[in-house]
Amino acid sequence: MNIKNVFILSAGRRVELVKLFDRARKNLGIQGKIIGGDMDDNAPALQFVDKKVKLPRVLSENYIEKIIEISKLEKIDLIVPTIDTELLVIAENKERIERETGAKINISEFKFIDICRDKFKMHSFFEENNLLTPELITEELIKNKEYSFPLFIKPLNGSSSINAFRINTEKELKFFKEYVPNPIIQKCVIGDEFTIDVFCDFDSNPITIVPRKRIATRSGEISKGQIIKDIEIIEDVKRLLTVFKAKGHITVQCIKSENGINYIEINPRFGGGAPMSIVAGADSPENLYRLLLGEKLSYNENYENNLLSLRYDEAVFIFEDGKVMKNV
Repeated sequence: MNIKNVFILSAGRRVELVKLFDRARKNLGIQGKIIGGDMDDNAPALQFVDKKVKLPRVLSENYIEKIIEISKLEKIDLIVPTIDTELLVIAENKERIERETGAKINISEFKFIDICRDKFKMHSFFEENNLLTPELITEELIKNKEYSFPLFIKPLNGSSSINAFRINTEKELKFFKEYVPNPIIQKCVIGDEFTIDVFCDFDSNPITIVPRKRIATRSGEISKGQIIKDIEIIEDVKRLLTVFKAKGHITVQCIKSENGINYIEINPRFGGGAPMSIVAGADSPENLYRLLLGEKLSYNENYENNLLSLRYDEAVFIFEDGKVMKNV
């Protein structure tokens, strides 16, 4: 009997992701539990796991110890980080966690996480590896008026599009430079925005590369999108993966414009819109289970093209007696 236990960290609102891990284990006939951890007992995704556990804040002193403690107690085989703020601390302690628990961690190496968490480092990485990226607008360029609108500003280590703004005028530039904490300013590239779901095995071999066009977003996450099997994007992302040695599931953000594919950033984790690619057939949870079972995976593009996703909110209702209603 195959028993594999998965621990999803900072589960939060990742109900779709939990459900897709559950679907994958059932499809493969795998026994075992999905453990969900969060600092908030009322996180929606915790209502859909087999067992929920309370986690301390990511930056607390006992965060790693708690993860190790739970992973050993629950005999965890796979740990899945889901939010930006935990990536560096997990990456820093990856070797220790895996050694002490025997679990694999669905995350890339520290040096790549470190690049992704600093947008100046990310910009330099793209340029140094001949990957097209929007022009960086430095203080010197601003001082000498050597730029043209539109521009785009965002925090150096931000996420979820918080404090990210398009700038169209000098007045806006002056205001947002003061308003946005620790900002990075770039030329605003006009074109179609894509998020690419990439899955690599634990030896950094790409297994699936799925571009999805962002039709509409809300709070930084895609709300309407479509799978587009864009060969030009796929081949360029393969080139990216020769220098960015990803492991597990990551998301790559780019804008396809008249001058080519402009890379914006890489999020080395499951993105909020990842269920689109999973449902289309690029099933990262199933791939992760297969890797845990010792299977060798090969690259494929066996996923549904032009799949349209229209995301919406659902509610979980918890009554006074503890009864949970998950669906109306």
